[in-house]
Amino acid sequence: MPYAMPFLKRSIRWCCLYQSTYLSYLNRHQHSLPADSNSRFHPLREPVSIPRWRVQDLGSISRVQVNQPAVIRHAEQIQSRRTVKKDWQAAWLLRAVTCIDLTTLSGDDTPSNIHRLCYKAKHPIREDLLRAMNMHDKGITTAAVCVYPARVADAVKALKAAGCNIPVASVATGFPAAQTPLKTKLEEIRIAVEDGAREIDIVINRTLVLTGQWEGLYEEIHQFRQACGDAHMKTILGTGELGSLTNVYKASMVAMMAGADFIKTSTGKEAVNATLPVGIVMVRAVRDFYWKTGNKIYHHVTGRYAAYHDLPMA
Repeated sequence: MPYAMPFLKRSIRWCCLYQSTYLSYLNRHQHSLPADSNSRFHPLREPVSIPRWRVQDLGSISRVQVNQPAVIRHAEQIQSRRTVKKDWQAAWLLRAVTCIDLTTLSGDDTPSNIHRLCYKAKHPIREDLLRAMNMHDKGITTAAVCVYPARVADAVKALKAAGCNIPVASVATGFPAAQTPLKTKLEEIRIAVEDGAREIDIVINRTLVLTGQWEGLYEEIHQFRQACGDAHMKTILGTGELGSLTNVYKASMVAMMAGADFIKTSTGKEAVNATLPVGIVMVRAVRDFYWKTGNKIYHHVTGRYAAYHDLPMA
């Protein structure tokens, strides 16, 4: 097993680069992994009614302030802690692979590119490395394949042909800038779902955050949630463009109130994507929302920073 570690690290780092890693703040409280290796932390949910929050609940969001110096100090403390080694490190790296959305969001995507991506999603780690760790029969795959809406049907077809149940995720709502009309955003979600997407990555309108229009942000995300139907909705905040950690916290809370299943740092296409302070603030928002409602929402980080496993488990 030890001799496989350097190769495993390189393989996973290559696999993670510019990809998205899910880090659940409730991981340490989960006593068992899902039986289906292709599932997220919870199965695709049944249709549920989304509760409407009162105006005064949304109004309280505007009064929140984040202590930025304290967050920075906490980030520095986390980075000074020892990390797991040897077998434990290998186990966590393998776990990270099962939380990756293997993604292609390029202008030159073709059906053949999508087919290769889907094969890599089914076989993310070399067979000899898995055998060296006695993990070759555990069904290690990535969590999803993420593509543009126009390529969803290609991905669904390729994964079906491969005989695996890895879900297809699709970006939508004018990814990455979100500067398209609301009607167009909603139609983009519906088309992706109709073509077989089981997860939708929506992008919030950063203008609504920067101008403090929290009720408007809530209403827009709430409409996205309804358009997603049974599909999971991952809400991309674009934290590098929100201006402050306080806005990151407020946007996180509003997104969860509006029905997000995941809150996600960024599109991966901003100048600044996931950072440790941002990760801390979003995880704290997830914790606060859980304490307030009992609903478990998951945290999603994107970009080169996530690839090097620097963000905390919680």
